[in-house]
Amino acid sequence: MIQISINTTRRSQMIDITAPVREAVKKAGLEDGLCLVFVPHTTAGITINENADPDVAADMQAVLSRLVPAQAGYAHTEGNADAHVKASLLGSSVAVPVENGDLALGTWQGIFFCEFDGPRRRKAWVGGVKR
Repeated sequence: MIQISINTTRRSQMIDITAPVREAVKKAGLEDGLCLVFVPHTTAGITINENADPDVAADMQAVLSRLVPAQAGYAHTEGNADAHVKASLLGSSVAVPVENGDLALGTWQGIFFCEFDGPRRRKAWVGGVKR
């Protein structure tokens, strides 16, 4: 496993981590197989989406905020209940095929670390399974 460090600067933020994940795949020497990216946090998630237009990430955050508002009478009263729900909706891992030593993502796809309770110092773990 290779650890990627991520520093978030806002409470809600989507950070494109495709480049450091690619570097981790190369560092691990994974030529063909499957790359797993795992986020070990209960108030952050991970997803794959378009990384060419920053409005996509902004729209994702806006929709999640409407679906899961910060203040909605949650039983969990630490002030981050919405972050837990959003993290569960997105999930804590993504799997990406690796071909010829590189991530086999679509043309417009990128891997996003999704912060819902920042700013914080976070991490993601990258591992792989060789074919």
